[in-house]
Amino acid sequence: MRISLFWLFVLTTMTSFAQLTPYEKSGEKATTTYDEAIAYYQSLATTFSKQAKLLTYGKTDFGKPLHLLVLSKDGIFDPSKIKQTDKRVLLINNGIHPGEPEGIDASMMLARDLLKTQNLPKNVVICIIPIYNIDGSFNRTSTSRANQNGPLAYGFRGNSKNYDLNRDFIKTDSKNSESFQQIFNTWQPEIFVDTHTSNGADYQYTMTLIPTQKDKLNPTLAGYLTNTMLPYLYSEMKSKGFELIPYINSVKETPDSGISGFMESPRYSTGYAALHNTIGFMPETHMLKPYDKRVESTYKLLQTYIDIVERDAKVIGENKAKADESIANQKTFTLDSKLNRNKFDEIEFKGYAAKYKTSEVSGLDRLYYDRNEPYTKTIKQWNNFEPSLTIQKPIAYIIPKAWDKVIKLLKLNNVKVDELKSDVKLEMEMYYIVDMKTAQKPFEGHYLHSAVKVETRSQTINYYKGDCVVYVNQKANRYIVETLEPQAPDSFFNWNFFDSILGQKEHFSSYIFEDTAAELLKQNPSLKQKLEEEKVKNPELAKSAYAQLEFIYKNSDYFEPTFMRYPIGRLTKEIKLDIK
Repeated sequence: MRISLFWLFVLTTMTSFAQLTPYEKSGEKATTTYDEAIAYYQSLATTFSKQAKLLTYGKTDFGKPLHLLVLSKDGIFDPSKIKQTDKRVLLINNGIHPGEPEGIDASMMLARDLLKTQNLPKNVVICIIPIYNIDGSFNRTSTSRANQNGPLAYGFRGNSKNYDLNRDFIKTDSKNSESFQQIFNTWQPEIFVDTHTSNGADYQYTMTLIPTQKDKLNPTLAGYLTNTMLPYLYSEMKSKGFELIPYINSVKETPDSGISGFMESPRYSTGYAALHNTIGFMPETHMLKPYDKRVESTYKLLQTYIDIVERDAKVIGENKAKADESIANQKTFTLDSKLNRNKFDEIEFKGYAAKYKTSEVSGLDRLYYDRNEPYTKTIKQWNNFEPSLTIQKPIAYIIPKAWDKVIKLLKLNNVKVDELKSDVKLEMEMYYIVDMKTAQKPFEGHYLHSAVKVETRSQTINYYKGDCVVYVNQKANRYIVETLEPQAPDSFFNWNFFDSILGQKEHFSSYIFEDTAAELLKQNPSLKQKLEEEKVKNPELAKSAYAQLEFIYKNSDYFEPTFMRYPIGRLTKEIKLDIK
């Protein structure tokens, strides 16, 4: 009996040690590698197979699949059955920037502790992506984040194609993004957390927080976030020794000048989540605090999310259902917003005195923060956004089948896409691009468009069997509208999906078109009058024979109607379509 007890003790001790994370084994100085993380989660899923399951989805640009650890108290791992049992889903994403690895280590310890103590929440299923940017996690150094205090080594921000994956949730240039969207739209989380590390000013807080911008959320979700969830997070984290502060986005050089809110567009993870009526959070630990404290604060914040989602599971589910129904019936949509600089709140801020001294590098003044002079003061926070561009939704968008990437992404995001069963002519609202700005340098692999202006024309368009119809009566309406309306900041148009329409395909030879133009003016007195009026308004036109031919050409049937015409049409009249 003594021998049996001894070996039981040894086995228990060995198992307990084996469940230590690489971070813990390093003395809380090193972050976990990808291979270590997956092996650790595989071990957890094997040891606690009734309540933990490690799944894989798709591929990443690095060739490896995206893993998802699912923790379910009832042992239900089918997302549809989880929805049927009215449980909430909390999705935690780690390592989108692998040089910001606190969430990687905190999530491993949290999953283990929840399983070992049999303390999984009853009404919440927890989904954890161990490391999202697998590619970047292998590009491991100790120097790529020059302003950061540890850990000993860490991954790189860009993935293997050098994309910042937190700019890729709409354009989806990476396989990582496609696999993430598969996970997100399969599990349909009510709450989403994406763990990060900050950069910028020095201050006393270890953890800062970017919640989904309240003014872009559905009002039901915004009300719960602002009045219930955020106060709880702030109160609980303070009691746990890690007081929170909003992300320090200083309006001037130092935070005591005030901070402004962050409007995350859909290219970012939390902005993408908002398109699906999911409340998102981007916790940002302070890069200058010791790594172990950053991990501990992340652990405690994740724990706090679980507690409130468990406590408010019923109301969170009801709010999500109300928001989905509201969005499906909503008629007016905001495409862009601007910060109201006349309206602000005042918040308590604990910082360090900002001072200046002579730089040893340049000999000029340089900023530094004096940690020997901490302060607590009231600062301004500008965090109210107002619509700057709105549109009325159409009944449906019709997308020619040639634009297959657009159609694929819509379907990936749970958008119901129908197909025409036969050829048809339809009266449509068509956009023509009349003005826009295009970046002079590439951003994340694209020459991004912005400030798009459109002219709406009513036209009869030929559509063909297999072209796609997207009715705007779905809970995914925000995803539909904010990707398909070209004026939206992160529309597919702005990400260059449709740049081929910006090039003219046909033209004329002047010496031949001269006779045609003369005949057009004879046959069409109104065109001749239009030309004469334009010559009066524009003297340079009157001096150029070629410019006058160009004017006639562009105002004739010879000019191609598809030039600068956005190819996705807006159906604005009720009509029964033959679809499948």
